[in-house]
Order: sequence, then structure tokens, then C-alpha cells
Amino acid sequence: MSFVPLQGPATLLRADPPRDSEVEFTGPQRVVRLPMRGAIPVLTRALRADDAHASVTLLSAATMLAMKLVAAGRLHRSEDDAAWRVGPLPVEDDDRIRSLASARAHDDVEPDEAEEVIRCLLDAVADTMTRQPARAVPSGSVPSTSPTLGSSPRPSLADRLAERASDEPLPAEVYLSLRIEAPDELLASGTLSVVPQVHELDVATHVVDAADLWLAEGTGTGGHGFSRKARVSASVALRGAAGAWPVLDRLLHRQVPDRLVLSADELADLLEHGLEALAAIGVEVYWPRGLRQELVPHARVEARTPGGAVRDEALMTGLFGPDALFSFDWKLALGNEPLTDQEMAELAAATSPVIKLRNNWLVIDPAVARKARPAVGKHRDGRPVTPVVALRAALTGTLEVDGATVEVHPGATLEKVRERIVDAATVSPLDAPAGLEATLRDYQRQGFTWLAELTGIGLGACLADDMGLGKTIQVIALHLHRRARSLAAGPTLVVCPASLLGNWEREIRRFAPGLGVRRFHGGDRDLADLEDGFVLTTYGTMRVDHALLGTVPWDLVVADEAQHIKNATSSTARNLRLIGSRCRVALTGTPVENNLTELWAILDWTTPGLLGSRNAFRKVWAAPIESGADPAVARRFAQLVEPFLLRRRKSDPGIAPELPPKTETDQVVGLTQEQVVLYEALVRESMERIESADQDARRGLVLALLTGLKQICNHPVHYLRQPHGRIKGRSEKIDLLDELLGTILAEGGSVLLFTQYVAMAKLLERHLAAAGVPTLFLHGGTPVRQREQMVEAFQGGEAPVFLLSLKAGGTGLNLTRADHVIHVDRWWNPAVEDQATDRAYRIGQTRPVQVHRLVTEGTIEQKIADLLTRKRGLADAVLGSGEVALTELTDEELRDLVVLRPGVRRTPHG
Repeated sequence: MSFVPLQGPATLLRADPPRDSEVEFTGPQRVVRLPMRGAIPVLTRALRADDAHASVTLLSAATMLAMKLVAAGRLHRSEDDAAWRVGPLPVEDDDRIRSLASARAHDDVEPDEAEEVIRCLLDAVADTMTRQPARAVPSGSVPSTSPTLGSSPRPSLADRLAERASDEPLPAEVYLSLRIEAPDELLASGTLSVVPQVHELDVATHVVDAADLWLAEGTGTGGHGFSRKARVSASVALRGAAGAWPVLDRLLHRQVPDRLVLSADELADLLEHGLEALAAIGVEVYWPRGLRQELVPHARVEARTPGGAVRDEALMTGLFGPDALFSFDWKLALGNEPLTDQEMAELAAATSPVIKLRNNWLVIDPAVARKARPAVGKHRDGRPVTPVVALRAALTGTLEVDGATVEVHPGATLEKVRERIVDAATVSPLDAPAGLEATLRDYQRQGFTWLAELTGIGLGACLADDMGLGKTIQVIALHLHRRARSLAAGPTLVVCPASLLGNWEREIRRFAPGLGVRRFHGGDRDLADLEDGFVLTTYGTMRVDHALLGTVPWDLVVADEAQHIKNATSSTARNLRLIGSRCRVALTGTPVENNLTELWAILDWTTPGLLGSRNAFRKVWAAPIESGADPAVARRFAQLVEPFLLRRRKSDPGIAPELPPKTETDQVVGLTQEQVVLYEALVRESMERIESADQDARRGLVLALLTGLKQICNHPVHYLRQPHGRIKGRSEKIDLLDELLGTILAEGGSVLLFTQYVAMAKLLERHLAAAGVPTLFLHGGTPVRQREQMVEAFQGGEAPVFLLSLKAGGTGLNLTRADHVIHVDRWWNPAVEDQATDRAYRIGQTRPVQVHRLVTEGTIEQKIADLLTRKRGLADAVLGSGEVALTELTDEELRDLVVLRPGVRRTPHG
């Protein structure tokens, strides 16, 4: 047989005869002739090549299809019993071949020609995969009668019929795993062996060594419990594994694929590359118990006194001051026990992944062994590190050692400090200090507390509140707090633009009238007799008189509008760095205006060395983050800087209580299997009637369909009209609602629960009553006086959940006690939903409002929700009359709207 010639840079010309197939690829420069066995892996990989010619992709796709058919056992002998052929094929497989031919045909090849090529290639691949090429037999030797991998004995017709009858109940489909064996003689030589084993596809515990499928068949025994076709499936699986990890290719050339003894290099390759590649195609690797105990980095950074004792008392003050000492120690640990010096040296010097530690053989990833090398010697003697390096290691969990990044665990003292720093912005706020003549807002107390926490252990901070949120008063409170706690020794210097000098002076005199305040600006500049209080100066004056200012032992130096020092090379930024103090605080509403280097300049002033040098920062942090190349870098950077940068905006929840924000979220849930069945049955039956109905009847049928679908999405009990039916476990909306209410009520919140349907509200009332959740229920039939009493009761806190039907409770009510609104089902007029939400989000509301809309995935609910999200203005016009507008859709448009989207999540409830 021969293939139709195809044009292109790599063209398959012929492959005949089947048993000795050769494939010839011809291009502009050369001709390459491959045996079919060699062409199969080339073609399977070519399918993923972006620049492959159409003729090559046709053959590649056909090869993949052939392998699937062989794996499924779609094989038979040719009429002369000389070769294997694909077939007989069911209708769906024939259709697949024709579809492939149509899809892959191109200008030079018609679909009929492409189909002929595909069918020829299917037979060639099938015959090639089920036999091995003949091996040369040495002169005088007896040819082996043992079957080779993929070889196929040629039984008589009676034998084949008997085989089919006897093998019918035995499984034929298998998948592959690998078992690692480590006998002592191999471990001593630094290696081990790999044994392929096969599992029944549907019963994973039915497993045998792959070799058993060949040996049992060759000896006429079949105790392994698999049919003879299982060997074909195993051959395909083994070829796939060899494609992922080429070392296994050696098994394919053996008469019996029993085991491979790996060299040290092959074992290292398995650990570094093979395991991941095999896992990607579903091939698991099983190791002997205890052979792969994990070695983990055990690096520690600890605060110490010169005598070596941990300074627990330093937690309260000055831990990161100029006298602080830290030490660094790096080891690997087996379990919780760090390796000894000798063990670390042995690991670093190992040439094989197999090493004996503590009388046990271990297989160590080469990457782990490489980590041991920088840890040997000079880094293992508790060498000193600077406080800021210790801090960076504690926050990021990593440290650069000889150009390599190693994981670090902070010691007990440093861990406590790390927790204190990370939690500084969320700890319980301090009381306003004595001497402060003002009432701090909650967010101002939190900001002042954050400043006190960081400066209390000798660190700097950047307060990045929006303009007008009171950064000045938070610094005044900090100044008073440090003196009340005896943490300060010296005055506070404020450096700001000239236009803010008067504001600072007025606010200090207003809110802390007992404090001294003087300006260091203009012609009359004086620092004599300065012991406490505030000194105010400008950036221009500081730039000129930084030497004089540097003679004062400042407690705090505050840089207001700190974007003035965002250029670290400017004389303003350089001279400000020359003024010493116990702590530094930057105030700015715009910490980053153009690039991350500006943030580096500010934070490197408040906490010098935190982010490394400017060039190192550009390389390690700014360039990867600004390019978006590695999101993990951005996460690590945030982890490092967030404790030192407090950013609040006027729009943030809790910042401006008179203008609370509103957050709207679509909570997408799946359908239970019961809901899927009901949904699809209603769509199928309703669309048959709608498509054959007249126009007047059609509108009513469409409305009934839409209503029924929404009821099914809510709960089967709602649609089936089962007033006493079981509720739990039949709808993910109810499951999610339980989770939301559990969280909201635990936090002391209150909820408005809206639904279009009184029947659904009653179902929810019954469900919540059974759960012990107090509710109120208002609907269209509620008398006016009782309605008013319900509103008063809810506003008074008598029940945390208010159930309302959308029409009855959507207007005219003031329910500002609620801080959560949940729409159980969607009303398709957005204005109606907004009016209902505004029962809580209105004048008098002092808390942020969260709006949750429950939407079922893949259903009409999600499709309408997507429309409202994408084109809300258009939706207002198109869907302003709600469901009625949808009755005017054509049959095709309506079907597209209501048919369940493929791939919808289905839960096993019900």
C-alpha cells in the first residue's frame, strides 16, 4: 500500500508493506526515510508543533487516533492472517475518521484523499504497535521462543474463538505505574531498579508486574487475571511513559519488560525531571518505605546578646536598634533533627542521589544536595548578621547565601517580633494618650497604634493615608504615647513643605496644648535649650542646615509629604538621611507615583537596608514586578513591605463612616443531580410545546418555562410544590446560604433576604427555624400595622434575618440595621433589585453594605446575570419589563437562553 503524496516541507510519501513499513519525509533540502516504528513518536510530537505543515498535522492526528483505537482493542487480523488491521469500527469511530479528514484537508488534498491516507496509516500503526522488529540471531544459537513486547502469536481460528469466550469477563484496559526496588547490593553501588506494573482501569487494587502479562501468555498460564488484550493496552501505556521519561525506552526493546537498573545519572534525572513528567501523564512512582525521607532546610536567625543568650526582654523596645545583635545558622534537617557537620559534608560531597545517613539508605533529590554545599563551613558557625537582614529573612522566610536563596526559620524571639510586626495593623487599638485633646476616629486609633508598635521596637513606618484623613493627629498621638511609655529620649523633628508649617503648628497647639512647638525656618532659626516637643522645618531649610539638625538627638524624624524624597539621589533625600534619630516616620498620600523605585526610596529612608541596595532592588523586585513576568515575586514583595506601609483611602470600609461603601458579589453555585434532571426535562418538554404553539399560547408557555427554571434553580421543593419536602442536601443555594449566614451572624451582622416568591420565602423560613435562626417574614399579605412592627423589631435587633418577598419589601422600608443583602433569586429588572438593596443602603446606614446575589452556574440565571454585568445600560432598556420581554425571543434565541450550558458543575446531593 502507499500513501497519497502530500505537498509541504515535511511530506509523508509512502509506507509499505505494513510489516516492514518505512516512512519517507521529503523537504526542499533532503529526504529522510524512517521505519514506521521510528515515525510514530515523531508524528505524535509533531501535533504540538505550531509551525507544522497541514500534511504533517493530518498524519499526526491520524497517528494519535490509531493509538487510541489500538488501546481500545479495535483490532483484527487481515484476510491472509499476515498483519493486524484496525476494525471493525463502530459508527462513531467511522464518523471521527471522516471528521478528521474534513478538518485536516487542505488546498492540495481533498477530504476523500485525506480519509484514504488516514485509514492506511491506521492499519500501519496498528500492525507496527502490535509487533517488535525481528532481532538478529547469532550463528549456532536457537531462536528465542519468548514473546517480545507487542508481538502477537497467530492462533488458529478455533483458538481465537476460545480465547474470546474465555477472556470476555477479564479486564483488558490497564494503566501503568512504576515501582522502585532497592536491594542492598544496588544501594551500595548508589543506584536502584524500576519495575513497571499495570493496574486494572476500574479496579486500581488489581495490579501485577507488567512482565507477568508477557510471561504468563508465553507459558500458557493466565493467573494474572487480565485478558490477552491487556498486553496491548500495557504496551501503549509503556510507550507513553517512555515518551515522558525517555530512560524507559530501554524497556521497549526487551523481550519481556521486567525491570531497569538505573545508573546514578538516570536516578538523578528521574528525581529532577522524570517524576514531574510522569506525574503529568498520570504515571505514579512508588518508593520503598523510608527510602525518600525528606531533608528540609533548617536555617535559623536569632536575636542574641554578645554572651549568646536570647534577649526576650528586647521584645518591648529597641530590638532593631543600633546595639542589636543577630546570628545566622544554616543546616538541613532529617525530620526535626538537624544534620551534623559530618553529615552535611557527606551530603555535599555525594556523587549519587543514594546516600547512607544514620544507618539508613536515603534517596536525596540532587537539588537538595546542592543546597547543602553553601551551608558547609563558614555559614554554619552562628555568624552575625545585621538587624535589617535578620528582619528581611524573618518576613520573607528566605535569605541569600553565596548567591543561592535558602529558606530560613526565625528563632523564637524573632518569630514573636515577626508576628508582632505582621499583626501591628490589626491589633486592638490603644487608648488615646494622656494630653491629647481630641477624640480619635477608629481608623485613626488603629493607625496611631500601628505607628506605636513599629517604632516601639526600633523600626520605621510609612503612613500612606489619603489627604484629609488626619495623618497629623496620629503623629501627635504617637509623640505623646512614646513619652508616656518612657520610650522616647529627645524631641520630634517634622520636615514638611513650607505651606504646611502653619497647619502643623495649629494642630499641635490645638490637640496637645501642653507640648512645646517651634519653627526652624526663616532668619530666626534656633535649636538652643531644646529638650522635648516638636520642631518644624521645611525641606529647603533641612537641605541647607542638615548638619546643624544632625547634632540634635532626635527621638522621631517625620517626613511629611514624603514624595519629596522619592528621588534617592537628590540632595534633599541624601541630606535627610544624614539626620540621625531613634525612629523615622514617612507621611504621604502617594507612596508610588511612577515606579517602584520611588517606594524603595521612602522605605529605605524609614528602615535602611530593608529592601537592599537600589540596584539590587531594581533587579530582584522592581523589574520582575513591573514587567508582570512572575506573580510570585509580587506576592513576596507585598509580604515584605506590607508591615511597614499602611495605606488607607477615603473609600475604604470604616474610613469614612458617613459614606459607607457598597460591595456587590455574584455567588455562583452548581446544580445538584436532581436539579439537573428537572431542569433538562423541563427545557426539553417545554421547547417542544413552544415550537408548535400559536403566538398567544406561546407567551404563556415561555413565561411558565422561565418561572419553572428559576424555581428549579432555587430548590426542587420549590418547583415540585412540596411544602413539607426535605430541604437539606438538594440545592447548593441553600448550602451556600447556610455558610453565609453562619459567617454573618457570627460577626454580629444582620441580613435582608430577598426572593421573588412567597413559596420560596416560606421554605427558607422553615429551614432557618429548624436551624434555630430567628427570622421575620414580610410579604404582600402582611397587614400594615404588623409590617411596621416587624420593621421596628428588626431595627431593634430582635431578629438578625429579615425575609422579604421582593415586591412587598422592595420599596418604602428603612432597614439600615442590615449590613448584608442576599438576593436568593435574580429579578431581571436591575432597577427593582437596586431598590430592594437600598432598603439597607440608604441615609442613616453607618456600616459598609455587602450585596450577595446567588446565581446557578450554566443556567438561565447565569446567562441573564452575564448580560446585566456586561451591558447594564442596555439591559435596563431591553429587560425593563422583566420576563415579559423574553417572550418575544425567537425559538432559537430562547433555546440558547434556557439550555443548560455544557460542563456545569453537578453535585451528588439528592
